[in-house]
Amino acid sequence: MSEVSPVLTVASDGDVRIVTLNRPDRLNGVSEDLHRRISEVWRELAEDGKARAVVLTGAGRAFSAGGDFGHLRRHHTDPELRERSIRLDRTIQTEMIRFPLPVIAAVNGPAVGLGCSLALGCDLVLMAEDAYLADPHVSVGLVAGDGGVTLWPLLTSLLRVKEYLFTGDRIPAATAVELGLANRVVPGDRLMEEALALAHRLAAQPAEALRATKAALAAVVEQVSRGGMEAALLAERSTMTSPDHIRIVEELASRADRRRAATEKE
Repeated sequence: MSEVSPVLTVASDGDVRIVTLNRPDRLNGVSEDLHRRISEVWRELAEDGKARAVVLTGAGRAFSAGGDFGHLRRHHTDPELRERSIRLDRTIQTEMIRFPLPVIAAVNGPAVGLGCSLALGCDLVLMAEDAYLADPHVSVGLVAGDGGVTLWPLLTSLLRVKEYLFTGDRIPAATAVELGLANRVVPGDRLMEEALALAHRLAAQPAEALRATKAALAAVVEQVSRGGMEAALLAERSTMTSPDHIRIVEELASRADRRRAATEKE
């Protein structure tokens, strides 16, 4: 199986599929197209009869910097987009939980917002030494509806969840391992090599036993997280039009525009 699109690629390495978020010029920030493709790719891969494991990573120097500012801005005035985004977030979380194959996140750089949720929605998480996790939803006036509330309490203590979701602070790779948010830290130049080696090891496991074990664990995750997921998604939709969120996004986007303009003049 091999696919190339402007925003996401799927490549094959034997019976392992490599899914790459592919907006490197925007640090793999999530546009509407990328959001949609992330929601679709899990079902497509589940129907690939030759696939046995998946590696998820980002092109360039980031895993994903989270929401693209242009995309975030459009939510302020487009109610249909808000509804569509919430549906996509629900689909992504549910499809990743139920996805039958093992998924390894190869976190090659910043994994922020939805990028962080995508990494932590994988079954195993390998991080480059200079990579970090962060979920700044609250810091930009949003509820952490795309996975923070759903996933983090299953991986680390509630006290730590509150600290990092409330503040949006970065979590360096080594700290992420200590907290149970990642499996191990890998030198950046060996990240994909190790992620692929682990994926091939899992692909060689007895397929029925591995799938059934993952399905049983998924049942636990769904039972524990369903209420929190729905509450968080509804609250995120509400805060998409809050004065705080609109103000903060406009400030951040204006700063980013000025930096980009200054860089282009150099």
